[in-house]
Parts: sequence; C-alpha cells; structure tokens
Amino acid sequence: MNKMGWCWALVASLALAIAAGPAEAQQAPRVASTGLVSQEGDFVVHDFHFQSGESLPEVRLHYTTLGKRANDANGRTTNAVLILHGTGGDGRGFLRPIFAGVLFGPGQLLDASKYFIILPDNIGHGKSSKPSDGMHAHFPQYEYADMVALQHELVAKGLGVDHLRLILGTSMGCMHSWMWGRRLRITWMR
Repeated sequence: MNKMGWCWALVASLALAIAAGPAEAQQAPRVASTGLVSQEGDFVVHDFHFQSGESLPEVRLHYTTLGKRANDANGRTTNAVLILHGTGGDGRGFLRPIFAGVLFGPGQLLDASKYFIILPDNIGHGKSSKPSDGMHAHFPQYEYADMVALQHELVAKGLGVDHLRLILGTSMGCMHSWMWGRRLRITWMR
C-alpha cells in the first residue's frame, strides 16, 4: 500500500473509533469490574462570580472520590490527587477499567488504598450545574478560569484539602492542570 493508502486507512480507522466512542461513553462506569469503591457527593458554591461579570447564587459541583484521606499531625491532607476530565466528559469516566483498572488498583501508580483521589465534574458537565438544568441561554458565560476557580472551591472548601500530591487531566483537564500550576505559583509567591 502506498503512503496515501496508509493515510486513508488511518483516517478510516480513526473515524470508526470516534463513531464507536459515544456509545461506550453512554454506559455507566463499571466500578465493580475494577474492584474499587467510590463515593459521590455534591458541593454548592454560594454567590459565585464568573469572569464575565455574571454571578449565580448557587453553583453545584458534583464529584467522585476513591480511597481515604491521610492527614499529618497538623491535620493537613497528605495523599490527595486531583484528576480532571476533558470536554464532554465527567469524573466518573475515570472509573472505567481502561483508566481505573491500570492506575487505581493495588500496587498500581495511583493505588486507591494509598491515595485520596478526587474526580470532579466540571461546571457544564456531568452532574454539576449546567445550562440544560433550566437556565439555557441565561446561564452565565464561563471559561476555563471559572472552571479552575470552582475546582479550587470544591477541593479547598468542599473537601477541606489544602495540599495536592498530584494534579493531572486529559484534554481540557490537562489545560486545567497547567492553570492550577499557574494559580498555585502565584499564591506561593505572595
């Protein structure tokens, strides 16, 4: 097969993978198949002001956690890990065996028996507040900076975590992790 033939074969393979993706994403994550026990909750941020200048009296942030927090003698959480999803995803997507099955199990890199793993649903995603909850076009315009600010509210105020061992993400979540780094660097320099 010539170079152009390989290129078209690759494009066709990617198209089939993309077409198959949404059907799989609609299925509920199978936590049982990974042997992991997760907990879900909601945290409400009151009187949140968006970068656009708009505000909402309440913003609901849904989250899933794995593992238990470990605290030092001063009560500071020492084992928290924040994992951020991409556009259109949600935190529970990380519970699928393709991710959880190779990272969160016993002896694996982010072993849930050692780490307190936080998987938030960003605003506009999953079970967090979003325009389709009823406000539609009247929902405030939001951007990445708002999403990161809300993630920080959830982690710091909702879960009482003031130290993260690791922040990582996929796609949009990766960009958010870079923004967290910038946000923390500014905070530490003050």
